[in-house]
Amino acid sequence: MSRLIKRYDNRKLYDTQAKAYVSLHDLALLIRRGHEVRVVENSTGEDITAQTLAKIILEGDRPPLPREALHEWVRWGERLLSSTAAEIEQRLDRLVAASLERVAGIRQLREEVERVRERLAQLEALAHRLEAALEEPRR
Repeated sequence: MSRLIKRYDNRKLYDTQAKAYVSLHDLALLIRRGHEVRVVENSTGEDITAQTLAKIILEGDRPPLPREALHEWVRWGERLLSSTAAEIEQRLDRLVAASLERVAGIRQLREEVERVRERLAQLEALAHRLEAALEEPRR
């Protein structure tokens, strides 16, 4: 379950579970400790978690990212997301196809086993008839 963080109009963040105001640094610590957070705009109820997490990443305890890198990130961002989504879709398609092949192989194997059982039953019946036929002249 995620911790609900409300952002008020004055831009302050309020942790509803801890019943205290928190900073971006505090949120980063919560996340590093394994907590999930959900940040909502108090006045509208809009989920602003992604924007808040991006702000934590960009305003972290390290030097700011160079302007050029941010420009490239914006330029390539959508293409990267699109190509990643397409790659995931292709991998899922291959996984589904491989699973269906395995299922088809298992189905074929079951059908073959059933044919072998039927043939074995026929051979057993034939063996019993032969055995009975061989015993008849002895009687």
